[in-house]
Amino acid sequence: MMHATTSTVLFGLNPLWLSTVVMILTYGVIISERLNRSIIALLGAMLMILFGLLTQEQAVAGIDFNTIGLLVGMMIIVSITRKCGIFEYLAIWSAKLVKASPAGILAMLAVVTAIVSALLDNVTTVLLVVPVTLIITEALKVNPYPFLFSQILASNIGGTATLIGDPPNILIGGQVGLSFNDFVLNLAPVVAVILLVHVVSMHLIWGRRLQASPELRARVMQFDERQAISDPRLLRLATLVLALVMGAFVMARTLGLESGTIGIAGAALLLMLDNLGKSAEQQSEAVVKVFNEVEWITIFFFVGLFVVIAGVEHAGLLQLLADQLLAATGGDFTRTGMSVLWASAVLSAIVDNIPFVATMIPLIKSMGPAFGGADALLPLWWCLSLGACLGGNGTLIGASANLTVAGIAERNGIPFHFARYTMIAFPLMLAHVAICCIYVWWRYF
Repeated sequence: MMHATTSTVLFGLNPLWLSTVVMILTYGVIISERLNRSIIALLGAMLMILFGLLTQEQAVAGIDFNTIGLLVGMMIIVSITRKCGIFEYLAIWSAKLVKASPAGILAMLAVVTAIVSALLDNVTTVLLVVPVTLIITEALKVNPYPFLFSQILASNIGGTATLIGDPPNILIGGQVGLSFNDFVLNLAPVVAVILLVHVVSMHLIWGRRLQASPELRARVMQFDERQAISDPRLLRLATLVLALVMGAFVMARTLGLESGTIGIAGAALLLMLDNLGKSAEQQSEAVVKVFNEVEWITIFFFVGLFVVIAGVEHAGLLQLLADQLLAATGGDFTRTGMSVLWASAVLSAIVDNIPFVATMIPLIKSMGPAFGGADALLPLWWCLSLGACLGGNGTLIGASANLTVAGIAERNGIPFHFARYTMIAFPLMLAHVAICCIYVWWRYF
């Protein structure tokens, strides 16, 4: 690793200390939420260059375009797919499957949210499922809070299972070279157990006390899920493309394709199929609308963050932290893994898990020589993923899906207070991480 030299840094300052100050200030302002996080990340990235901590070439090289490509591609696919109404269909179908029983709906919507979050990103999942949940709970005249709370946890639990389900996994997969299959084979088993525990927990806390009259349940049973499908042709096209994309993820190593390439290819194919037969003007309007729905704030947040992390990495901070962690654990691999798991969980509940994971990835990479090479680090990646994704459930600010649901709830007159959420969610998160602790110890250590 080529570290920044003192002579190239502003006023000859120590690059290690200067880069650390820039990173801490960047993270501090992001946590304060005084300014949009993408603005802060980009400003932090610019300071790394202007202060001489990175050359422009090093800054560009620090951006993981494979991760960016996967994010943009999946956002485009979801933007087009959501128009056909498939997610609303699934929510109504789930409610009717359990005869509109409030306790049954609480469980079914958690399962549906988790499964969809494993295949798409969890923010999009809750954006689509929560409005339908509010309609169903209003029809049944039951408190919507337990349903929304459950879906927050379920979205982050389900997203943990796959490469594309949660931004931390996208980061880890893109920068470490782990495939879709790697995540499913290593994380899906424990995620299934945690989802079952979550469903049982929600029933014990709320579900068994939820009641609705037969008349109100009959009203929900009269909902026609087929009416939710607004565009059957688009449903068929989107299903085909999603199947091809998932198949390509599974066969990625055989095909020799990166996940970002697959995501962009799937997006381009669905864009083409959705616009066949339309006039040039209609195509332009449709494509502009789709691209306007891409979460560019998130994309540029990632871009800036990659450069900030590259700055502290070039200055040698991450190697120093890795050495300190190894010293604290006595170089014991099992103790290091457990430290990564629990630290990731607790810290991801306090700060946004995306910048935390972005920082941890190069730090763990630098431990490779101490543990016998990059291949020996695989268990640490699973510890990082499980801790960061599940730790995000601990507080309202732990993950993007949490704040998204809280925002929708408050706009609909449903209070979502930080303290009330944390008092229930944080102990549940610790229980879920304890299950992971047993799992990774049994399977890898």
